[in-house]
Amino acid sequence: LGMFSELKFPVPWGHVAAKAWGPSEGHPVLCLHGWLDNANTFDKLIPLLPRGRSGSSRWLVLCGRAAHLILFPFQGCYYVAMDFSGHGLSSHRPAGCSYHFLDYVTDVCRVAAALQWRRFTLMGHSMGNYSFSYCFISPQFCFLYPEMVDKLILLESLGFLLAPEDTEAWLKSKRRVIDRLLSLEAKQQTPKARSPEAALQRLLEANSHLTAEGGAILLQRGATETPAG
Repeated sequence: LGMFSELKFPVPWGHVAAKAWGPSEGHPVLCLHGWLDNANTFDKLIPLLPRGRSGSSRWLVLCGRAAHLILFPFQGCYYVAMDFSGHGLSSHRPAGCSYHFLDYVTDVCRVAAALQWRRFTLMGHSMGNYSFSYCFISPQFCFLYPEMVDKLILLESLGFLLAPEDTEAWLKSKRRVIDRLLSLEAKQQTPKARSPEAALQRLLEANSHLTAEGGAILLQRGATETPAG
């Protein structure tokens, strides 16, 4: 497991970089680094992780702390450690864009989709101040997409904490935002050219509260004339 390969996954603003160890047909394990770190976080750890069948467990010392890792009952694992956007070799988001915690969760969705992983083990290190559990990306992803995670391994992390009364609303709203964004990305097409009349009709159909006069006023700045008119 000392040898690794470099990976790149296209995203709308560039690419997300990653490095991988082990056979690609092995059990998938996605590794997420901590605050201001990158995929090299796992360089010393990955070679110590299980490569074959075992029903036992072992103890490892990480950064002076003991971390209990379960040995997987699989014939080999495929470890992929990604660089979050703006970290390591991944592209930075466009200037003026923030790095919100939910954007990192969306990065995980993009990478899992690119790898065609429907279910995998998630291993995450830190990510954020202990006082702000919303910064921990691995537990958040597991909370939002439990059907995709078979095991969750946390290194120096408290997990994801929400007030019980907020849980259901948070889950529905945040997953809806991510799913809608990724759906729109997948459907991206070259903008269609329409006649001024057809453009106005389309706008009115999508906004029933608009009058024809109001729609025409909005289209003066909301549409661009093509060379063909």
